[in-house]
Amino acid sequence: MNRFYATALCLAAFAVAVPAAAQEDAAQSAPITIGTTHLLEYAPGDQREINVFLPQGYEDGGSYPVLYLIDGGLAQDFLQTIGVARLNDSLERSRPAIIVGVQTKDRQAELLDTPGSIKQEREAFPTAGNGARFRSFLRDKVIPEIDAHYRTSGERAVLGESVAGLFIVNTWLDEPSLFTSYAAINPSLWWNQAANGQRAAKKVADGAERGRIYLTYSNEGPITAGAMTMVAAAAADRGCLVPRPDLTHATTYQQVMPQALQFLFPTGAEFDEEMGFALDCAG
Repeated sequence: MNRFYATALCLAAFAVAVPAAAQEDAAQSAPITIGTTHLLEYAPGDQREINVFLPQGYEDGGSYPVLYLIDGGLAQDFLQTIGVARLNDSLERSRPAIIVGVQTKDRQAELLDTPGSIKQEREAFPTAGNGARFRSFLRDKVIPEIDAHYRTSGERAVLGESVAGLFIVNTWLDEPSLFTSYAAINPSLWWNQAANGQRAAKKVADGAERGRIYLTYSNEGPITAGAMTMVAAAAADRGCLVPRPDLTHATTYQQVMPQALQFLFPTGAEFDEEMGFALDCAG
């Protein structure tokens, strides 16, 4: 089994020379450590960042659920996600969780399960179609290593947006036991002429146990909206569909992430209506 190569993930306090008059103050400064970056082999010669954030209180013992964040590199969605998770925790909006950011590089190759079905898709995304390989990377390498190095409870959630959201829907359909709950934000369900929405009902009829799934989309147009409705209908009472036509593809993630975490790791707390924490599912 591949071993992690870990380094502290810090925000450097000072990276330039300090004038002599300020040396005393500088000597009292320290970097802010927010997590740990591990390097794990995806393929020969291809190391991936596996970024880990531990929730407040982890040092006191006990086990924790894990959120696997697709597109979780330091230059991707990791930093903003841990900030929202920490705020949610402080408000008791969602339970504290270990957050594991999994870096992607060629998102179309790694997160789309099939090549494009029409010429325009194949020309725009020529590397598409290796989603199963990335899924096996999560299953066979990332999850076992996290379980081996951290106190995990066995509860695993996964979250991602856009193409990563489509990868999450496909995982929920094709390998539902990999995670216990799912959140797909603006999933690219238009891919392959919305084939993944169309196959959802038949796939769910296989009788496999599937966890809860949070689905939300912005002003994506009728093809995506229709496919999302089909997936939500297949999920039935396991699904939460939250249409957000007031948002765009670029703004949805930041706006809905607190709610997605609330769905994935509910606390059971009751909130005043004025706080705006109601989780209203349309399907």
